[in-house]
Amino acid sequence: MTGSVPENQTAPPPPPVKHVPSELGVPAKPPKKNRYAFACAILASMTSILLGYDIGVMSGAMIYIKRDLDITDTQIGILAGSLNIYSLIGSCAAGKTSDWIGRRYTIVLAGAIFFAGAILMGLAPNYAFLMFGRFIAGIGVGYALMIAPVYTAEVAPASSRGFLNSFPEVFINAGIMLGYVSNLAFSKFPLKLGWRLMLGIGAVPSVVLAIGVLAMPESPRWLVMQGRLGEAKRVLDKTSDSLAESALRLEDIKHAAGIPADCHDDVVQVSRKNSHGEGVWRELLIRPIPAVRRVMIAAIGIHFFQQASGIDAVVLFSPRIFEKAGLKTDHQQLLATVAVGVVKTLFILVATFLLDRIGRRPLLLTSVGGMVISLIALGTSLTIIDHTKKKVTWAVVLAIATVMTYVATFSIGAGPITWVYSSEIFPLRLRSQGSSMGVVVNRVTSGVISMTFLPMSKKMTTGGAFYLFGGIATVAWLFFYTFLPETQGRMLEDMEELFNGFRWRDSKNKPKGNPEKTIANPEVEIVSNKQYRE
Repeated sequence: MTGSVPENQTAPPPPPVKHVPSELGVPAKPPKKNRYAFACAILASMTSILLGYDIGVMSGAMIYIKRDLDITDTQIGILAGSLNIYSLIGSCAAGKTSDWIGRRYTIVLAGAIFFAGAILMGLAPNYAFLMFGRFIAGIGVGYALMIAPVYTAEVAPASSRGFLNSFPEVFINAGIMLGYVSNLAFSKFPLKLGWRLMLGIGAVPSVVLAIGVLAMPESPRWLVMQGRLGEAKRVLDKTSDSLAESALRLEDIKHAAGIPADCHDDVVQVSRKNSHGEGVWRELLIRPIPAVRRVMIAAIGIHFFQQASGIDAVVLFSPRIFEKAGLKTDHQQLLATVAVGVVKTLFILVATFLLDRIGRRPLLLTSVGGMVISLIALGTSLTIIDHTKKKVTWAVVLAIATVMTYVATFSIGAGPITWVYSSEIFPLRLRSQGSSMGVVVNRVTSGVISMTFLPMSKKMTTGGAFYLFGGIATVAWLFFYTFLPETQGRMLEDMEELFNGFRWRDSKNKPKGNPEKTIANPEVEIVSNKQYRE
């Protein structure tokens, strides 16, 4: 049966209380991890491995590309950072694309584009052709970075949303690690073949991704925006911790999409504005309400500071940093770089289990505080090495150790939380385009840092560059402390109200109540978001 929602009609608020039979209630103990939602998050987040592999493999491949193609440091910097700039095309297009064809097929598109780019880079006969391959791969990376966190946030139940939505960062780290290992494995090959194999083999993950996506359901929130309520309900039943939570999530998504709460048809007609994201840019940028403006500033700020604190400079140019610290051979530098990848991957895995236990804010502030200390110590050790003719063993050890502590503290908070936080704070109608804006800022900042790090190191020394990153990280800590509310356990549809009333002093107190944890006894009362806010 098919119903309809008139285009100009505002959906009535959901009824204040629903009675759910006892068998649908949520038990008092914390629910077990939903395996189906876990599998969906794994498959979606595999798109992020594309970016990670490119970052990791390029750090080592640059050594051999420079020798083979006889190019300058400026060209190397452009080669390293250009992918981030090219990814803007994919990031900007991904929001609209995912609203039109769905989240799932946008993931397939990302994999296909990156596959073509990786093949072109692996076959590149010269610098110009190599840059063209990076242009194509960059578009695929832009699509992947935007769509993976959005899909995961929309599928995951609130009880494990932080855990599941940290997976994109986990796979970025896994990709970086694979890239480092690829560098080490192919470094002994002939010069003209080795770096081409390093880049070309990056096409393999995109093939695995395209096959795996066929087993994924579509995002329930996108299905509701298309009026496909029956399909959305089936997906929510599988990805929620209980049938009661599924019913509550569906009710809130319908309300956000402008569909009346008493509409229970399998398919309904929805306004074109809701189903295809029309008018979103006006609401985001031209005439945003105060809550949306705060959400935009929070999303853009967290993405900017994640990259401006220098993480891609460390990951991309770690062989150069280790050379500056005193490791002279390619093999020593690549081995130390693999160690960076191991540390980064281990700590991101730790972070996935802490996000839904400790919360976003405490973990983020602790992480950035550790980054500040590590960056200052790294800058100091490199400055001492630069200004001392003899080898200062303790400074060399300190430099290597602080690179490790920097990537460790980044990975336990600022790395995963950026993607988790920015994907969950936008209202449903603005989520695709809002998230893509955050990714654009992320990639632009990363591109600027990547392309300017070598010239900056020459002008102000490598140690001076890390002092600068330490100063930026300090400003980031202050921004996060004063501007970002805790979102742990909140419903996605409740974020607008949370940001509208947030004051930084409120962060010292835990939120009162939780709309997703109001399910209790045999006759269960599920309180709607509207009643909760009142």
